[in-house]
Amino acid sequence: MPGGWTSYSTRISSDAQKAFDEALKGFTGVHYTPLAVASQVVAGMNYRFFCNAQVVYPDAPNYGALVQINKPLVGPARLSAPIKPIE
Repeated sequence: MPGGWTSYSTRISSDAQKAFDEALKGFTGVHYTPLAVASQVVAGMNYRFFCNAQVVYPDAPNYGALVQINKPLVGPARLSAPIKPIE
């Protein structure tokens, strides 16, 4: 549905995973693992990922995070909002 967000799904499509990997390429310090995704059709696609996040050091605690990504029709995927920790 154009403009509206889908419900979250634990089934992450290959397109969504590719956008996630592309947008977070080169990020260091925290490892994000997508667990569920919602999407929104725009001029391209918006994705909102619910992720497990872990700071990259031994025995670091895990926490939840929302990662929002825009994949335009032309060009690379990019973060479209700051990553939000979920407490």
